[in-house]
Amino acid sequence: MIPEEFLYYVWEQQLFYNENIRTAAGENLEIINIGRRNYNSGPDFFNAKVKIGQTIWAGNVEIHKKSSDWQLHNHHADKAYDSVILHVVEENDKHIFRTNGDKIPVFCIKYPEHIKQNYRQLLDSKTWIACQNQFHKINPVILQIGFNRLMIERLEAKTNEIIERLHQNNNDWNETFYHVLARMFGFKINSLPFEMLAKSLPLRILAKHRDKIFQLEALFFGNSGLLNQQLIGDNYYMKLREEYSFFFRKYKLSGIEGHLWKFMRLRPVNFPTVRISQMAALIHRSQSLISKITETELLDDMKQFFDVKASEYWDSHYNFNKFTTTHSVKNLGENSINLIIINVVIPFLFVFGEIHNKNHLKNRALDFLERLPAEKNSIVNGWKKLGIECRSAFESQALIQLKNMYCDNKKCLNCHIGVKLVKTNRN
Repeated sequence: MIPEEFLYYVWEQQLFYNENIRTAAGENLEIINIGRRNYNSGPDFFNAKVKIGQTIWAGNVEIHKKSSDWQLHNHHADKAYDSVILHVVEENDKHIFRTNGDKIPVFCIKYPEHIKQNYRQLLDSKTWIACQNQFHKINPVILQIGFNRLMIERLEAKTNEIIERLHQNNNDWNETFYHVLARMFGFKINSLPFEMLAKSLPLRILAKHRDKIFQLEALFFGNSGLLNQQLIGDNYYMKLREEYSFFFRKYKLSGIEGHLWKFMRLRPVNFPTVRISQMAALIHRSQSLISKITETELLDDMKQFFDVKASEYWDSHYNFNKFTTTHSVKNLGENSINLIIINVVIPFLFVFGEIHNKNHLKNRALDFLERLPAEKNSIVNGWKKLGIECRSAFESQALIQLKNMYCDNKKCLNCHIGVKLVKTNRN
């Protein structure tokens, strides 16, 4: 079934036959201005202008597959639709009226059949992206043109989430950054328990013990629930339990359940135990997280700030009480650092600059994106198989947005590539 949105596309792109057209009542019709698409409640297109007979009308346009949809959507009882000057439909199966009883002119829209065939082919496609079989026909320059819009869309989605979190945290920037950063430290699989851990352990408590890394680890591991997995263990484990026991009573702490953490199908260096120790090390080195990221001007300095390592115990362990013969320092790693900067630092720089009217921070955020390497993930690899090479994080973020928000949802009519393919007459 072709959705109503297809008719919006035909109207907005002016792909309908527009010569010697008439209304359903037989009056001469001239479309002077199609209007501006309305994405909120109310008529579909605002500020249109048409000439019916000898009279020029200015107002709004409503589009349906059938004219009877007017009543189906209760527009006949809504005064917001009294401003409609033209009802555009594929099938005129019912007369429709404004709330005062005036009949609304109807235009039965006609368009080339290949447009609908192209769109149906995209909707029915079962490939990785709907246009995969036609994608090679698109000039790569066309794809590049859409990168800016896609990147800004993705950045806006992230900044909107930050703004919402700020409201929840009474505009406490440091606490909000800490929560989002903790979620990122979980790297998808453990993102939720990491965020829960951060929310259970406020920065004001951590600040009192920032100078002592072992105390920070005791607080983090204790509230993580991972110290409750067994009653006895090695010296490090037992000391953490003892230290946390004191903090538990002093601050009346309430942690999370240890079973929430996932270890399966993770490389040992990504185990939550290692990540929690690295998180403690990061808190240990900064008094104000938000000040640090807003005051750091160079990308290399930003990377260095996040270049933390787990404490010495983890050089020979991946989990508590399980010694490994392989000795290795557990640094956060360049790829992980880049992901944190892309998904946490850059959105915070952008929204902080927006709210505090500091355009240099917004520009710095975009500059970081241009200079960071493209991400390595299944989506970027998928585009690479189609011949699209990412040169920077700016481009990989744009392509992630394209795949997640447009391709996966078959929003081809909202995609600059899909729009071009639907229009193309391949005969």
